[in-house]
Amino acid sequence: MTGLMGIMGVPGPKGPPGLEGRRGCVGDKGMIGEPGPKGLPGDPVFRPTPGPPGPPGPIGPPGPPGFPGNPGNVGTVGIIGRKGQPGSPGLPGVDGALGPAGAPGDPGADGVRGFVGPQGIPGPPGEKGFPGSSRANGYGFLLVMHSQSEEIPICPVNMVTMWNGYSLLYMEGQGKARPQDLGRAGSCLRIFSTMPFSYCNMAACNYASRNDKSYWLSTTAATPMMPVSGAEIRQHVSRCVVCEAPSPAVAVHSQEPSTPPCPSRWRSLWTGYSFLMHQGGGQSLTSPGSCLRDFRSQPSIECQGPRGTCHYFTNAYSFWLTRVGAAEQFSPAPASNTLKEAWQQRQTTSRCNVCIRE
Repeated sequence: MTGLMGIMGVPGPKGPPGLEGRRGCVGDKGMIGEPGPKGLPGDPVFRPTPGPPGPPGPIGPPGPPGFPGNPGNVGTVGIIGRKGQPGSPGLPGVDGALGPAGAPGDPGADGVRGFVGPQGIPGPPGEKGFPGSSRANGYGFLLVMHSQSEEIPICPVNMVTMWNGYSLLYMEGQGKARPQDLGRAGSCLRIFSTMPFSYCNMAACNYASRNDKSYWLSTTAATPMMPVSGAEIRQHVSRCVVCEAPSPAVAVHSQEPSTPPCPSRWRSLWTGYSFLMHQGGGQSLTSPGSCLRDFRSQPSIECQGPRGTCHYFTNAYSFWLTRVGAAEQFSPAPASNTLKEAWQQRQTTSRCNVCIRE
C-alpha cells in the first residue's frame, strides 16, 4: 500500500558560484525598428545685433616689394618754358691761330689809286727768323688732308693749296685690289667717278664692261637702305685737299685712348684715330693717312663701277690699332671681347697725332 506524500522540505542554503561559462556565439542581426514619432519644434534661435566696429589695429610691417608695373603711357610734351636771363660774360678766349693771307682788294673807283698815307713810327726790330729754304721754287713736300665729310678741308697756315678732290681709298679690278696711301697725293682725285679706270690688253682698252669696283672714304651721312646713284652719292664721299708743306709730316700713335704729344720742336696739324688697314691693303703707320680724324666702323663706301651705284656692305672690314696697356704687353693671351656701342669702340682704339717740324 502506497504511503502519503511527505511535507515539502525547507530550501537548503545557497551553494557556491559555479565556474564561468564560455562566451556564446554572436546572435543574428535583429530586424530594423520602426521610425520614432516626430519631435517637438525647437525654440527660435536668438540672433544678436552686430556691435559697433572696433578701433583700428596697429600698422603692420611693410610688405615685400611688388612686381614691376606695366610701362605708363607717354606723356604729352610740356609747354616751352620762359626764356632765361642772359648769362654773365665768359672769360676771354685765347688768341686764335694766324689766318691765311687775304686776297687782294678790289681796285678803287675808275681805277684811281688812293693817296699814300703818312709814314708811321718805325717799329722795334723783330725776332730772328728760322733759316730759309735753299729752294727758289717752294718746299716741294706734299701734305694730304681728308675731311671725312662733304666739306673741303683748308690747308694749315703758311701752306699753299695745290688742288682739292675726293678721297680715294682703293680700286678693285679683275679681283685684284690696288690701295692708295691716304697720306700721299694720289689718294685725292680731282673728279669723282664710280668707274675711274679702264682695262687694256694688246687688242683694245675696255671701259665699264666688267663688274670692277672703287672704294672711297665715307662721310657721317646716314647709311641708306638702298644703293645710291647720281648726285645722291656726293653726300657719302669724303673731300680732300693737297697742300705744299715746309717739311714732311709724320703720324705718332699712342696705342692708348689718350692723344700722344708731338716731339720737341714739332707742332700738331690734327689728331685722330689709328687706321691700320682695310680689305684692299694697309696704311704705313708713319704716313698721315694712318691717322683719320674720326673713327667709323665702316670708314669706306663701295661703288659698283659699271652700275654707277654706291652702297655700304656688311662684309667690308676695317682694322684699327687698339688700346694696349703697359701691363698687358706680354700677357699670355688677350681677352676676347665684342664691342657694339660706338663709344666703346672709340674708347678701345689707339689715338694718334699728325705732327710737322716747326
